[in-house]
Amino acid sequence: MSEKSFRSNMGDNIDDSTDSRLIYSGFSAEDVEVEYSLRPRFLSEYIGQNEVKDSLYISIGAAKKRGEPIDHVLFYGPPGLGKTTLATVIANEEGVNIRTTSGPAITHAGDLAAILTNLSAGDILFIDEIHRLNPAVEEVLYPAMEDFAVDIIVGKGPAARSIRLDLPRFTLIGATTKAGMLSSPLRDRFGITHRLQPYEVEDLIKIITRSASLPRVGALITEGGAAEIARRSRGTPRIANRLLMRVRDYAEMRCDGEINEETAAKALEKLGIDELGLDGVDRNLLLCMIDKFGGGPVGLDTLAASTGEESSTIEDVCEPYLLQMGFIARTPRGRVVTPLGYAHLGRAPQEQNGQISF
Repeated sequence: MSEKSFRSNMGDNIDDSTDSRLIYSGFSAEDVEVEYSLRPRFLSEYIGQNEVKDSLYISIGAAKKRGEPIDHVLFYGPPGLGKTTLATVIANEEGVNIRTTSGPAITHAGDLAAILTNLSAGDILFIDEIHRLNPAVEEVLYPAMEDFAVDIIVGKGPAARSIRLDLPRFTLIGATTKAGMLSSPLRDRFGITHRLQPYEVEDLIKIITRSASLPRVGALITEGGAAEIARRSRGTPRIANRLLMRVRDYAEMRCDGEINEETAAKALEKLGIDELGLDGVDRNLLLCMIDKFGGGPVGLDTLAASTGEESSTIEDVCEPYLLQMGFIARTPRGRVVTPLGYAHLGRAPQEQNGQISF
């Protein structure tokens, strides 16, 4: 897939509402400029997700021996972990073309039918955010995935009739951040399903070091500098590469151009990203719960109104990482700050009516 088509296809997935946050794991406008050149092209270049890679090696190798396309694949997990990259890697490993689109971009069944009928034998159709497909569009996928055929309605009223068009054997690769929102009939039609896990710091160090060595970045980085960036990247390669670009800018302007541990720490501190990857929005959320609501419990809508953030931003962007780190907890009465959250901010848990608030 060329860089031009990559930019065109990914444009539908850019979220402008939150892309100003460096630690936002979704696809931002800047990622269009850098991700294409930094992405690995083959499994041998792909770092991390070892169990997924091993499984794909087997599936791709077996399909090649049989001379047929790989079975339909579903990748799910948090954003920024490499679902789109793996789809491109599979296409490169098989030596076939890949057509990339997204669930929200396919608004009518005819749109999907047009895409499917233009595929060649062995091609890959990649649908990002597949859980957001229109139900009417999803119905078209069922026979396409199972029977490699698509039903088209010709005419209107009593004269309408259905025509079945045969499709070449192709592979559908779906990606979603919310596997639970997929319908059972669609989910069951994928022969291969993989969940991508957050990356270990050691793997992120390798990714950052590799990215720094590429011409698009061209940064001189030490292992300590890469480790400092990796620790603050929330286990997400997309965030790691984004932070690397900002630290590189700082090193070029304020230091000798080399990114060492001290330089990386200073740059990220200026960007407001602490040693565990929390930024000002995350800390403001925790401080609001502590200072205004005694650590909780507090409801989502109340928290949104108090912080000035959208409820969806808190629930989908801020809260998952704070829950993962154990800084907040959900209770039937609302969100509460945990002892770990208090400790991270250097605060002591508060008491309410003689009882600790958490």
